[in-house]
Amino acid sequence: MTVSSKKYFTAIAGNIGAGKSSLTGLLSKHFGWKPYYEAVDNNPYLSDFYNDMRRWSFNLQVYFLSSRFKHQKKLMQRDESYIQDRTIYEDVEIFAKNLFQMGLMSERDYENYSSLFEEMTYYLKPPDLLIYLRADVPTLVRQIQQRGRDYETTIRIDYLEGLNKLYEDWIARYPHEKLIIETDALDFVNSNEDLGTVISIVERRLYGLFS
Repeated sequence: MTVSSKKYFTAIAGNIGAGKSSLTGLLSKHFGWKPYYEAVDNNPYLSDFYNDMRRWSFNLQVYFLSSRFKHQKKLMQRDESYIQDRTIYEDVEIFAKNLFQMGLMSERDYENYSSLFEEMTYYLKPPDLLIYLRADVPTLVRQIQQRGRDYETTIRIDYLEGLNKLYEDWIARYPHEKLIIETDALDFVNSNEDLGTVISIVERRLYGLFS
């Protein structure tokens, strides 16, 4: 189904393992949106980063920022509604900031990265609706283990905890349209009932926004 003939941009944000990619696909199928996913499998720095975060943090974040900027510019030119797995704003608000606070990115690199981010995002349109998947760390750990990516086996608990704190701070300050979905008690991948609950929540917000 489609909510409106108007072109609009929906994005899903959330910590590692929150279910962003899965929900992107499910909502895309239900609403008839074009899905765009975060390209993690082809990232040349990701495996190195999880093995030595201090050495590869700046390289990884610049790669993400560059690829997401180019990707979003192309999306803005397309004449269709689409849904995106993770936003460019999470790069600086969450991941780079967390690395800096943990001492895994130098102040010089963080300031350079933040300046580059500000220049890039000036030219981009924010999502018409941001869906934030809120999940506690035990939920994240369980879902990370279930998907079984080798490079994620070394993710530290304190790293996930730091990300969650920054997500909560960012989503509280986020100035545009947003929808927070509590996911700890939901399994929208394996339960049609839970998926229906999520779709109903999204539909109510979309009809309010775009009707």
